[in-house]
Amino acid sequence: MIRWTLILLFTGLACADPIDPEKVEFFEKRIRPILAQDCYECHRTGKKKKGGLALDHRAAMLEGGDTDDLFDFKTPEKSYLIKVLRHEEEDMEMPKDGAKLDERVVADFVKWIAMGAPDPRDEPPSDKAVAKDSSWEQVMERRKQWWSFQPIQKIDPPEGKGNFIDRFLRVKIAEAGLKEADRADERDLVRRLSFALRGLPPSVEEVNCYLADTRENRWEILVDEFLASPQFGERWARHWMDWIRYADSHGSEGDPGIRNSWRYRDYLIRALNRNVSYDALVSEHIAGDLLQKPRIEEGINESALGTAHLRMVFHGFAPTDALDEKVRFTDDQVNVVTKAFQGLTVSCARCHNHKFDAISQEDYYALFGIFGSTKPGVVRVDA
Repeated sequence: MIRWTLILLFTGLACADPIDPEKVEFFEKRIRPILAQDCYECHRTGKKKKGGLALDHRAAMLEGGDTDDLFDFKTPEKSYLIKVLRHEEEDMEMPKDGAKLDERVVADFVKWIAMGAPDPRDEPPSDKAVAKDSSWEQVMERRKQWWSFQPIQKIDPPEGKGNFIDRFLRVKIAEAGLKEADRADERDLVRRLSFALRGLPPSVEEVNCYLADTRENRWEILVDEFLASPQFGERWARHWMDWIRYADSHGSEGDPGIRNSWRYRDYLIRALNRNVSYDALVSEHIAGDLLQKPRIEEGINESALGTAHLRMVFHGFAPTDALDEKVRFTDDQVNVVTKAFQGLTVSCARCHNHKFDAISQEDYYALFGIFGSTKPGVVRVDA
């Protein structure tokens, strides 16, 4: 009892000393949701109490576990809890799945300890309260804070020689105590550039011409030359077509062909060779048939051709259930579009809220409704 009284007094958490409302708000928004979602399963009073530690109310946290006290109020960064969260303690890593919490979350815990680890929980929460703390709404709000969902910001590169990327790389190379590799041989550089931009080896004539060129900007000239070649679009369209699962036939039973699929392929090659921007290409792929000012080239509505990728989805050869077939290929459209253009597996939320990303089942069916209500149309060719 004496130990408890001293702890509470010295940390400023005795019941007689109300906690600063701003500190309570910080705990409720930044700390409690993490404890509920990632810690209660193994560290909860009356339930599983791994290592003799419970994290579901103030007294239990101050008591600590079998190993050590959780907090070092003089130097919060050295707190046992922080070491465990950062996986700096051997055979003692939290959360239990081995995945580290985001460093910004850990920084919140450091800040919280520096405040004196304020915690308004006087007793263990009920099962109902735990369920509320770990509700989908709480989970969603936390996941929305991940760096990958934040708006892009302009960051000035470090001082030094080289382009924007090189300067960042050189800083990290120096921090790691590494040495930059020597510059490649001129022939090797030409070969690498050709494979990267055209997917083909350079000809002997191209290499010799480059080596004989005495202009200071000969490298920039060669880059522009390869970018302007027809093979550039062919090379990079292959990657794009992999993203949207391009195919000339359906596969499966009978492997029926997809009529005119080549038109989409050639549209994509033309777009890349004509330097159509990424933003414009994405717009054409999602709603190219609805754009107010589509790209009309040589009498062809190029923008509308972008939507043809929605036809490259699962289709049975002879489906016995038309509705089931429509559900299947609509789900595949959601899956492909979100993976290709968002880097997210939105289709995982078809049957439940996403287990990892900030995607609800409601989000999934909002997209499903859009794709499911879309009917095949005819690309109009205007003179």
